[in-house]
Amino acid sequence: MNASALRAMARPAAWRLAARPWPRAALAGLSGVVAALGLAPWGIWGLTLLSVLLVLVLRRHATTRRGAFLTGWGFGAGWFGLGLSWIVEPFFVDAARDGWMAPFAVVLLCGGLALFWGAVFAVAHRRSTALFVALWVAVEMLRGVVFTGFPWAMPGHVFIDTPVAQLAALGGAPLLTLIALGLPAAALAIGVRATLAVPVLASIGAWIALDPGPAPMPSPEAPVVRLVQPNAIQSLKWDPDWLPVFHERLMELTRQGDVPDLVVWPETALPWLLDQSDDALTQGVEAARGAVLALGIQRREAARYYNSAIVVDASGKIASLYDKTHLVPFGEYIPFGEVAARFGIHGLAASEGGGYTPGPGLHPVSVPGIGLALPLICYEGIFAGEINAAAATGALRPRLMLLMTNDAWFGTVSGPYQHFAQARLRAIEQRMPMARVANTGVSGMIDAMGRVTARIGLGETGAVDAALPPRGMVPGYARWGDWPMLAVLLLLAALGWRHKRLDRGRGGA
Repeated sequence: MNASALRAMARPAAWRLAARPWPRAALAGLSGVVAALGLAPWGIWGLTLLSVLLVLVLRRHATTRRGAFLTGWGFGAGWFGLGLSWIVEPFFVDAARDGWMAPFAVVLLCGGLALFWGAVFAVAHRRSTALFVALWVAVEMLRGVVFTGFPWAMPGHVFIDTPVAQLAALGGAPLLTLIALGLPAAALAIGVRATLAVPVLASIGAWIALDPGPAPMPSPEAPVVRLVQPNAIQSLKWDPDWLPVFHERLMELTRQGDVPDLVVWPETALPWLLDQSDDALTQGVEAARGAVLALGIQRREAARYYNSAIVVDASGKIASLYDKTHLVPFGEYIPFGEVAARFGIHGLAASEGGGYTPGPGLHPVSVPGIGLALPLICYEGIFAGEINAAAATGALRPRLMLLMTNDAWFGTVSGPYQHFAQARLRAIEQRMPMARVANTGVSGMIDAMGRVTARIGLGETGAVDAALPPRGMVPGYARWGDWPMLAVLLLLAALGWRHKRLDRGRGGA
């Protein structure tokens, strides 16, 4: 029996499978898992394009909105199930207290986020592919703001480690998502023979046209920033026996080598509250030997606790202070926290009461000898819109972004790498360098093109001196945010509306 005969026999079986709602949803779920391999640390973005292509074919076989919803939900559940698999890690830092919540977190978060995708498939059922893709991208933008927002694992993030990411300077992550979903849709519209040729040729062309090349040699006049990663494992970070160990690591790494212009420590670098840290800060200033010191620390005002960042000058005076604004729900605070605490439910990262209090908003701070910096604490680095609003485009535009984080919460498989990748995307969107320092995770200096010029790997203890890269011209995304992309999506939806009905696929409900 030749290959043509075998394909002819297999095709009806495949159609029958795709025609049944639950098998189709299962196949879509498997496709979602494969698609998520495009995210960091795997970076196999070609699988994402092929998987999107497959789910676009599968949606044609759904003849009811319920069947369409299940297809989209299945694809989303697979995508988020692998892409956000690190979400269980924080619950096992203190497994005796929090481990019971891990299964609920996976089901509720991944299954809940998949509802967004299921809704797109249902609303756009039997509508044109152009309208469908526009709605999908719009819903991904919506996912970044509703319920405090969670713009993690967007389809466009698969391009962060490719030259295609440079287009984020024009349209941010939504533009990359439009490409990730639009290329397979275009290939499907053109025809089967082009399903591979179109994405491949388009990607090769973009690669050549957008590749920024290696980072140039730094200017001799550029300030030198020391990034210090003490490798404080989360399960030991607050252990009284380990506190002096991690503190001494900070001191040793800070005082080594030549004196830089700025030393950066990570989020909650000191285990004591600010008003209890005079001696520790004095030691840090002495270890910095005249360099400015920026660090994360907790502080208290009356009954309120803040996750903060401070800049300390060479004399030991606090030159700037920033209180984290966008807190992690169910991590740094619990809604109705005082009531929840009575039932033993606490924010995972909050060490006091009902959790932290949010600050008044993102804002630049002054770093002596360097200029303005935009401080970001951990989770705040994933919110492009909030960074856009805080990074003014005039005389007050920051010289750099200063991100302090504690990626020990995210495990060692995918979470820290995805978090670091999003930091690179923020640098591209703003055309602004970023100094990123983790307690443990991936620390590095990122230039305005998203290139990593210095790096400390996951699980490593160390410090690295990096010249501060230059800031670029203000890009379109920093000027106008998501408005141009919304206009593009409206236009795409309007064009798609002219072709309301999708050609029916084979099969039943």
